[in-house]
Amino acid sequence: MPFTLENLAKLTHRLTRWALYISAAGLVLMSLIIGWQVFGRYVLNASPAWSEPVALLLMLYYIMLAAAVGVYEGFHLGLRIVIDNLPPLPRCILSVINDGLVGFFGLQMFIHGTKLAGFTVDHVIPTLGISRAAAYWPFAAAGLLILIFSIERILITLTNKNEKPTWNS
Repeated sequence: MPFTLENLAKLTHRLTRWALYISAAGLVLMSLIIGWQVFGRYVLNASPAWSEPVALLLMLYYIMLAAAVGVYEGFHLGLRIVIDNLPPLPRCILSVINDGLVGFFGLQMFIHGTKLAGFTVDHVIPTLGISRAAAYWPFAAAGLLILIFSIERILITLTNKNEKPTWNS
């Protein structure tokens, strides 16, 4: 399959869908776990020790994936009110710079999130018995997605293609 903007758009569209599905499932699962924790604490008088660490771990995953989808959707921080009111050439230049900075941030998240996970792979979360790296992989995954989505946004800007956000398809 040759590299085209259309193929990249199909890939990123699938990635955002999966990220949103995983985020939604994580939010629902976390809500169920917190519900069980409250039930255990106030009804059974025995709160499970694993519930809070698991809920926090799930929160890391769904927040980071949802943040990456926010880049795809264009919901990330930027001075859009200024950029959108400029003539076409400065708008294009500033949009590329803006998305380039966001992509650079994503690259740094990927690199340093991966390093942090690697440094902590031998450390164990006591109440769960799993590697502490599980808490840092969401940063690396979200960083990679942010980088990919930023590259797509730059290519869309440079080719003057209309983008179709996930929430509108």
